[in-house]
Amino acid sequence: ILATALVVWFVVHNRQSLNKTLQQAALWGLIFMGVLAGVGLWDDIRQTVQPQQMVMSDAGRIAVPRSPDGHYYLTLEINATPVRFVVDTGATSMVLTREDARRIGLNEEDVIFYSEAMTANGLVRTAPVRLEDVALGPFHDSNLRAFVNEGEMTKSLLGMEYLHLFRRLEINNGQLILER
Repeated sequence: ILATALVVWFVVHNRQSLNKTLQQAALWGLIFMGVLAGVGLWDDIRQTVQPQQMVMSDAGRIAVPRSPDGHYYLTLEINATPVRFVVDTGATSMVLTREDARRIGLNEEDVIFYSEAMTANGLVRTAPVRLEDVALGPFHDSNLRAFVNEGEMTKSLLGMEYLHLFRRLEINNGQLILER
């Protein structure tokens, strides 16, 4: 009833320029629908325009564009399962989230939190593990040491122990370049 009363008041109040008022209302309605469509489709749009890592196996190099959030992300295959890492030159080791550890096949009995690590968020408990097969494009490594973090993390971290496996690491002009 209130909405009807408001519409009737609006029409009566603007009856002299009703055509122009309806045009403006239609324009605002289209703008509102466009914003709703953009918000609803944002995840799909972001996946389409998000920069991806490029593998140039003939040159033995991988080029990774900087993400819009300023970080570099690499997708490694661990035990044939893709895992997305944020490159963290401040981290010593490869650190997996509990969810990523579960996805690559580490059972709860394989993950025993008996070690500790000092992080930017303070002291956390970690579980040392060994990764059988780690692949980044054409590069394969086996029996790599990693840790599972007991704390809450949104992404797994790719630290310097893994990055030192590359002959060259360069950050230049918005790209991370790894060469072996």
